[in-house]
Amino acid sequence: MGLNVFSEGDLKTIAAKGINVQEISRQLEIFRRGIEPVRLIRPARVGDGIVQMPPNEREAFVSLHNQAAEKGRMLKFVPASGVASRMFKDWYGWYQRGKFDSAERLNEFLQNILKFAFYDDLKEVMTSEREEIENCIREGRCANILEFILTPRGLNYNWLPKALLKFHIYPGRCRTALEEHLAEAALYVRDAGNVCRVHFTVSDEHESRFNDLLSRVKGYYEDLFNVKFEIAVTIQHPSTDTIAVDIGNRPFRDRGGKIVFRPGGHGSLLKNLNAMDGDIIFIKNIDNVVPDRLKDITVFYKKILGGHLVQLQDKIFHHLRLLSKKRVDNDLLSRVLHFCQEELFLFFPDGFWKDTLSGKKKYVFRLLNRPVRVCGMVKNEGEPGGGPFWVEEKGIRSLQIVEQNQIDLNSEEQKDIWKSSTHFNPVDLVCGIKNYQGEKFDLNAYVNMDTFLISKKSHEEGELKALELPGLWNGSMAFWNTVFVEVPLETFNPVKTVDDLLRKSHRP
Repeated sequence: MGLNVFSEGDLKTIAAKGINVQEISRQLEIFRRGIEPVRLIRPARVGDGIVQMPPNEREAFVSLHNQAAEKGRMLKFVPASGVASRMFKDWYGWYQRGKFDSAERLNEFLQNILKFAFYDDLKEVMTSEREEIENCIREGRCANILEFILTPRGLNYNWLPKALLKFHIYPGRCRTALEEHLAEAALYVRDAGNVCRVHFTVSDEHESRFNDLLSRVKGYYEDLFNVKFEIAVTIQHPSTDTIAVDIGNRPFRDRGGKIVFRPGGHGSLLKNLNAMDGDIIFIKNIDNVVPDRLKDITVFYKKILGGHLVQLQDKIFHHLRLLSKKRVDNDLLSRVLHFCQEELFLFFPDGFWKDTLSGKKKYVFRLLNRPVRVCGMVKNEGEPGGGPFWVEEKGIRSLQIVEQNQIDLNSEEQKDIWKSSTHFNPVDLVCGIKNYQGEKFDLNAYVNMDTFLISKKSHEEGELKALELPGLWNGSMAFWNTVFVEVPLETFNPVKTVDDLLRKSHRP
């Protein structure tokens, strides 16, 4: 299928998004040929791809982190564009059907509604509409309560991003997820001048509300933590949208005949990450936060991850400077290879060992001179999502974070490897994006472009196929140097459903 399928109007639509028409052609080709699944070799485990920090070394890493933070090297990046509709899936279903799944779920809802941090806001908005929430609870009129929580008549929580939802209760105040990230950032990314740099990505439709909340709360948290926040807010760029196709892999069109585009998934945020003026960047999901009473362990392990990255960078840069010298002998190369294998878990193919000294030097230099990331991993206790694995592609083995939809689920062998994983990816990353000469890497050069994902979606005009860009911590970072470090499960407290806010870790 050539570009002649596009009309003049189509080409104008594509150009308006800032997308090159050759990129659209490439995306259509991906739909036609399909996606090659990732081949798992085995799960990464403690002692085989996952580092377990000895207790006597942890404080040293914390110290390394603190020294780097004081120099202003740290920045926190929070993808915050995700809407809360999935979080309220059950509640919205009950609201639409006008009834609960069972009397037990109805009673649980009525008993628990007072425990949520957004209860006072809910009560206020209902009162303004001459509806008393206490009467609704007493009379079991849940549809009224759900309407005021989920729809534009009230809090409109089913439409808002998670960042703007009230998560936690404090004396005299309740905090949104956004506010908890500010509070957490103040504890581990501040510099010697108490400047704290944070970057959020939001959707364009919520940007004004996001900025409005930031303007109202920023000063409060600066005073509370004695910091000065430098906050950047960017949107997921339209140029990272991908074209949708029908079941026959032809461009999907809406009722008006216009081609349909869809957001390219969190892999689209690589463009935002690549544009940041950063050095060491922490990445964490918007819904993985806890109240202040539980932040100590989170901050402690954030600093361990940060310190480990600093130490790895120092060693990598040292070896790169040695390799950049004209005279490199076998003894020096042997020491560098030992570091690569033992501390970066790098794999060297059979052909490497047969190469000349000069060839080996160039290959190792290229491997070391890449962005580096240290990823926290928690023990797998059944949470849905990706995990750490050894994978093989084109004869090269490497450590990767893999999602279930990237593997061949028709293969019993691959399914068995997937199920035998001992650890889970909580999206707890710290990234080094500058090279040994202090220059920023072009992160686009380290993406595995074969790791797109194709999924089926419903549309008012019928079923379509959507294309997701290589995931931010999957294919987008596939050719980074990657180290996995075990962190305690207590550092992972996501809010995937509204009922998660009733867990002990999210209660006052």
